[in-house]
Amino acid sequence: MSSSPLWPYATPGITDSMFERLPGIPMSKREIRILLLSHLRLKPDSVLWDIGAGTGTIPVESGMLCSQGRIIAVERDEEVASLIRRNCDRFGVSNVEVILGNAPECLKDLPARPTRVCIEGGKPIKALLKEVWSYLEPEGRLVATANNLENLYAISESFAELQVRNIEVVQSAINRLEARGNNQTFVAMNPIFILSGEKLR
Repeated sequence: MSSSPLWPYATPGITDSMFERLPGIPMSKREIRILLLSHLRLKPDSVLWDIGAGTGTIPVESGMLCSQGRIIAVERDEEVASLIRRNCDRFGVSNVEVILGNAPECLKDLPARPTRVCIEGGKPIKALLKEVWSYLEPEGRLVATANNLENLYAISESFAELQVRNIEVVQSAINRLEARGNNQTFVAMNPIFILSGEKLR
């Protein structure tokens, strides 16, 4: 992992508070981010599409991990796209391209076919997965998250229809120690499902 004055470590997991944020814009929390990165199984030269990149935590960490790679962050809102760029600048990440557009319609115009794809939302999710799958390179990996039963079912069904191989499904159960008044209490983070798999041909 390349170093940054703000994060001079060889491991991922940048502290959440170090990212610039906007009210109401989702952010992959550190513990979830580490799980996502482990399921992506990035290589130094990976081409990653992060669709619905939100605050930009995955592009920043991926950009630092893939020193020779190319990270393409897709975001439909100009203000949020600008936020991603600022967070990349904040950590000195120069191999992230932020593309303003609506997925899946904009995918045909992206500058490189992916070897890795991360999807943390998007509607309609089944249409998005099908379109992404058509661009994913052979031996590429697809990672998607679900925070409700409906999305979990839709992604699972899509994985079966697309013949995704070597599927893994993980549900997070994470607690953080937080100060509440004079006490320190373990507070549960919202659980999330992470589904991943490979395209063998």
